[in-house]
Amino acid sequence: MKCLVTGASSGIGRDISRYLSNLGHEVILVSSNKEKLNVLKKELFNSKVYVCDLSNQSEVNKFLNFILKEKPEVVINNAGFGAFGFYDEVSLKREEDMINVNVISLHKITRTCLRYMEGENNFILNVSSSAGLMPGGPMMSAYYATKSYVRSYSLGIYKELKIKKNKTHISVLCPGPVNTNFNKVAGGTFSVKALSSEYVAKYAVDNMFRGKTLIVPGFSMKLGVFFSRFLPSKLLLSILFKIQHNKR
Repeated sequence: MKCLVTGASSGIGRDISRYLSNLGHEVILVSSNKEKLNVLKKELFNSKVYVCDLSNQSEVNKFLNFILKEKPEVVINNAGFGAFGFYDEVSLKREEDMINVNVISLHKITRTCLRYMEGENNFILNVSSSAGLMPGGPMMSAYYATKSYVRSYSLGIYKELKIKKNKTHISVLCPGPVNTNFNKVAGGTFSVKALSSEYVAKYAVDNMFRGKTLIVPGFSMKLGVFFSRFLPSKLLLSILFKIQHNKR
């Protein structure tokens, strides 16, 4: 199968690309970091590189034409980043770039793929976060909002595909803390134990191919998400603020 992975230069995206390649699939590696993509390309059996800054919508629109030409059967919308700080500490430009990458580009890519995907051998995996399962995230408010969008949009599309009898599988991945360079980019540190990106990548791909819709790696994260449903939103927001504040 031909697979496309955004945010493939590091972290979960890199390890998903490695795992898909090890399974024998062709992988199209997408990121703004050409140097890292080329290093990864040399490591993989059958891959190609497409350099694209997903915060730049003119570049994204050209990328969409590339997708329609290549028609990958598996698309992993993994690219994304966060920004840590109070609402008046994070620049508006930083938040705009985040929304472009985490929401608008993911939305466009998903819509574009659904123009040609119809069969049961087509898969879309949109990477959200455990943040997308929460009511909000003080000190990472914009990031939590983008990941909530990804989860909600993906689940809505899942139902629409069922109604239209389109056999394309769409899944949404909601991992908790993962050992990647996410914290370095966001400007904080995890205050709880993180899973390895290799584990999350394999877990995500395996469950995607099984047709699972909502994918939450790790027993402790599943447990946390389950019990969070029973807490009042204001109490949960207070707990989340303490967790985020400890990242300073």
